[in-house]
Amino acid sequence: MKTASESLADKKLRMASILKSLRREYPEAHCSLNYETPYQLLIATILSAQCTDDRVNQVTPVLFAKWPGQGEMSKVSLAEIETVIRSTGFYKAKAKSILECSKALIERHHGEVPNRLDDLVKLRGVGRKTANVVLGNAFGIPGLVVDTHVGRLCRRMGFTRAEDAVKVETEIEKLVDKSDWTVFSHLLIAHGRATCMARKPNCEHCVISRFCHRIGV
Repeated sequence: MKTASESLADKKLRMASILKSLRREYPEAHCSLNYETPYQLLIATILSAQCTDDRVNQVTPVLFAKWPGQGEMSKVSLAEIETVIRSTGFYKAKAKSILECSKALIERHHGEVPNRLDDLVKLRGVGRKTANVVLGNAFGIPGLVVDTHVGRLCRRMGFTRAEDAVKVETEIEKLVDKSDWTVFSHLLIAHGRATCMARKPNCEHCVISRFCHRIGV
């Protein structure tokens, strides 16, 4: 188990081997939130904070049937949004983010979801993780999403010791080709859910165990 002496070049080679194995294991890895437009993905990702994607996917069909776009959503009351999204948790804060975000898109971005990270993170309720989800999946612009699964696996595999998501993102960007940033996140999320769980990782049946330094297992 060696990590301190591992060079950047060695880490990049090990990461490439991991991604190759994960691509074979999860060929259909993709964003698990359901959406039809960049705006709907933005709102779904805001709702996914501290909530499962499955729960969000149960709520968004009702939400978007009522108010499919930013124009419609910007005109409703907080109470109306809260009623629909209540089951996603933290619904009051999320409703405020959804309403103010929708208004900002109308007022500052001509009704369009911006495709620049700097613009996205200025919207209420949108951090780097949400922005990168939208960039990578709605616009095809590489975005490295660091959620709880990605952060946990990167630490466990010995690629970083950072707990802060932005620091993890900065370190991992050096190890993964930019063109693979989006799929990298999908692959690690898929593996984190299926095999490398938080409490009891299934190392015995892990397809990347031979490349993993298994920090903190």
